Amino acid sequence: MTGSARPLLFLDVDGPLIPFGATRLQLPDGYPDFEPEHGPVEAAGNPLVTRTDPALGPRLRALPCELVWATTWMSEANECLAPWLGLPELPVVDWPEPSPEDGAGGLHWKTPALVRWASGRPFAWVDDEITAIDRAWVEAHHPGRALLHRVEAWRGLTGADFAALDAWLRRAEG
Repeated sequence: MTGSARPLLFLDVDGPLIPFGATRLQLPDGYPDFEPEHGPVEAAGNPLVTRTDPALGPRLRALPCELVWATTWMSEANECLAPWLGLPELPVVDWPEPSPEDGAGGLHWKTPALVRWASGRPFAWVDDEITAIDRAWVEAHHPGRALLHRVEAWRGLTGADFAALDAWLRRAEG
């Protein structure tokens, strides 16, 4: 790895970008539906895309990192969400076939694959399913810096999440 490689930001979709699971107390009026800011964009048959605030796109592009889809949406994230958010086509983590070890001891099945994909580069991972077990595993198996940032699925990425990511990525970049 060279010193010039930017940190990676692995992005999950369901939870961080498409919020879900709010109670009536948390969102009495339900989730808002958004219109795209970048001209007419089809939601590509996925009705939940309209829960994604298109203003997240410029905020993601402004972060000092390389954005990577880390979602079961796979290439559909580039087909549906990237245009909605005004993002270019992003690299997509190709998930390996499930193994008997997946989820062993509470480890998220994505965790080992993301560490392999990062290949020693600093990375941040945004997901709603990250636990202390994942953080400990990454610390033990990844030689570079890593931030595993858990987002509350019911509210998705917030200004506070972006501030934490921006601060960490700027430190990791230097």
